[in-house]
Amino acid sequence: MACLLSYIIFFLTQTVLLLSPTAAQNTGNIPVGRSLVAATNGSSWLSPSGDFAFGFHQLPNTRNLFLLSIWFAKIPDTVVWSANEGNPVPQGSSVQITANEGLVLSDPQGNNLWNTSNELSGVGGGVSYGFINDTGNFALKRSSNDNPVWQSFDHPTDTLLPGMSLGSNEAISSRLSETNFTTGRFQYRLTSDGTMALNATDLTTGYAYEAYHISDISNAGHTQRFVYNESGYMYILRKDGSMYNMLPENYTPSKDYYQRFILAFDGILMLYSAPKTSVTDGWSLFQITPRNMCIERAMRNLGTGICGSNSICSLNADKRPVCTCPLGYSRLDPDDQFGRCKPNFKLQSCEGNAAEISMKDEYNLVRLTNTDFTYNDYERVSSNNEEDCKNACLKDCYCAAASFQLFGDNSGCWKKKAPLFNGRTDSSVTDGFWIKVRKANISNDPLNPYVNFPPLTAKNKTKALNKVLIGGSVSVNILLLTAIGLGIFFTYHKKQLKGFDEVQRKTLRAYSKVHYFSYQELNEATNGFQEELGRGSFGIVYKGMISGGGLSTFVAVKKLDRISGDTDKEFKTEVNVIGQTHHKNLVQLVGFCKEEDQRLLVYEYMSNGSLADYIFRDSKPSWIERVLIAQGTAKGLLYLHEECSTQIIHCDIKPQNILLDEYQNARISDFGLAKLLILNQTQTNTAVRGTKGYVAPEWFRNKPVTVKVDVYSFGVLLLEIICCRKSVCMDLFEGEGAILTDWAFDCYQSNRLNSLVNDDMEAITDMIRLKKFVMVALWCIQEDPSVRPTMRTVTQMLEGLAEVPDNLPCPSSFSVTTQY
Repeated sequence: MACLLSYIIFFLTQTVLLLSPTAAQNTGNIPVGRSLVAATNGSSWLSPSGDFAFGFHQLPNTRNLFLLSIWFAKIPDTVVWSANEGNPVPQGSSVQITANEGLVLSDPQGNNLWNTSNELSGVGGGVSYGFINDTGNFALKRSSNDNPVWQSFDHPTDTLLPGMSLGSNEAISSRLSETNFTTGRFQYRLTSDGTMALNATDLTTGYAYEAYHISDISNAGHTQRFVYNESGYMYILRKDGSMYNMLPENYTPSKDYYQRFILAFDGILMLYSAPKTSVTDGWSLFQITPRNMCIERAMRNLGTGICGSNSICSLNADKRPVCTCPLGYSRLDPDDQFGRCKPNFKLQSCEGNAAEISMKDEYNLVRLTNTDFTYNDYERVSSNNEEDCKNACLKDCYCAAASFQLFGDNSGCWKKKAPLFNGRTDSSVTDGFWIKVRKANISNDPLNPYVNFPPLTAKNKTKALNKVLIGGSVSVNILLLTAIGLGIFFTYHKKQLKGFDEVQRKTLRAYSKVHYFSYQELNEATNGFQEELGRGSFGIVYKGMISGGGLSTFVAVKKLDRISGDTDKEFKTEVNVIGQTHHKNLVQLVGFCKEEDQRLLVYEYMSNGSLADYIFRDSKPSWIERVLIAQGTAKGLLYLHEECSTQIIHCDIKPQNILLDEYQNARISDFGLAKLLILNQTQTNTAVRGTKGYVAPEWFRNKPVTVKVDVYSFGVLLLEIICCRKSVCMDLFEGEGAILTDWAFDCYQSNRLNSLVNDDMEAITDMIRLKKFVMVALWCIQEDPSVRPTMRTVTQMLEGLAEVPDNLPCPSSFSVTTQY
């Protein structure tokens, strides 16, 4: 039925579009007195070709916030200019063309929020009319024979369009985030000394730091103008009249394509192109500049760097910068992905008698691979090896980190002060680098596990010595009595102990791949199993902390609450199989406990919880975060299916079983339902396993179960990641929208992917990848397992390494709607 309805929906959609308020607008001059009102499906003023629109753009995921802006009318949610410094206005606000002030933006109460009066150029006469032309430029004029007295091209925001240029001290500025259009941290400008520079700014003072990238660096200082002409050619015009091409070598501009050049919110310059005849394909990205902004230029005056203080810059798979906190640190503002990181421990203090403080006993140095914080050095230490360098930092109360290099201009040991700036990680960074963190000691307060020890004074030392002497005398007597008692005990129980040890050794030999914990250890680690993280099929998961190597680490302890033959079998499966798996997209098993009737598993602790909590919350995660999560999950499944020593079918892929680590990496968890296949075995028969909504049809038809059941579940999961909604929503959606798999195919068939993602601006801007991901998901949920791709093919298609076939058959919704 979904396939039949898709054609009807497509026809109705095209009819609605033809009758929509935007499409019905007359083009041409807009006389003084005309106005627009911010409202859902409100009107806008179109350019003659209908390519651009001026008016109130409703912000995604909001009901009553609108941005006065210019956008591509035929490509959803591609804003190229905004007024009012990017600040949105409430529903009911209006904009009017006036003779004296030009454009006037008012709130619903009539208060003036923004106008162009201070920017009107020339003298004599008022504004007569406004218009938006086919280049995307909105202009105000006195008469047709005069030059514009104001135009949007003279006041760019984060986008340059063909026909625009930048002169001395002119710039484009990034927005604050993907969905926040106010001015962000980065700008691309023509400096007064003739250099095209990319730099960060201080949001409070507006101060521009040194450039982290310079275009045409061999001729820096000779730029006269940055030009993006109406033919689509982009170049730097030098003072001697020569030009420096800014377009990719394999790219030739065409009038048949839309183009835009933007400074993204994360400080990257990006060139996009889209065919005018096939706008549903969305934008194609042709160039990213710079290629690696984290290490492009190491300058002293970069402020905190690309990321905030104590934060480390690295590149993701899309060559976009990602800021992460080092071990022992966390974001000061969890919502600011480029913000500062704060230590999760008390920083070392130099107060009091620093010479008597044994810092080496309270702090550790943790190595950060391929990492450095540049220009934080305050002292060079003569040391011939890394250990001497580390000891020098541990003994120095001012030292927050240290780096060591054996050869080169910066050879030796360099100590660094806090806070740390310009953090970066890259394979080209080969120095040894260590950051100082406080040793964590378990306290009785689970909310404050770090115990601060007071410095030893002379008085305290004397007291301590007396305690040691008295305690030592008592201890010797106790040890003698204990030895006598143990001798008697072992004499009478030697045979019993020998038998018990043999049984215990046989048990532990079966679980030799991971660490063994006693029940008492895990009881103490979880503070009596107090803090519950979640509940699974066979037990409850608790948060705990274990010590090792001088550091304490959070863990997730899964306590099985129903002991039976099946449960014990699942327990052995997890311990033996998961203990041998090692992949960055799998949750690592740390250890286990098998003591009498107690069965516990100890996993890595995932600080960001489950994917279900992440994508089904009120605020959507960014599109690029969802892309990376989908790709990471696919890689984890590929490893289970093809790359680990024993092939594993997970059998229960769903958002609750995908966890997120501190860097938002997807980590597959909970192998309690895994069905193992020996090498060269391709299928198995078993009872129905998994969760309703994610279970492949073959489970219900007594057909052989292969790794393709995981592919099916991944397809449903991928649609949920794309749309940020559950696969079955009977309460929230009516008709076809209730079943996500049906709804996705209908939207794909009728070219309504913007409806599928609920007008998610980030996703729609990346339309080519959005369409590709939807197609991959639809191939994965095909009813016939043989038609579904393997996870290797899925991974390649998601990463753009393989084409996605476009002859999609209509998938089945059998397993989604079946009750069991």
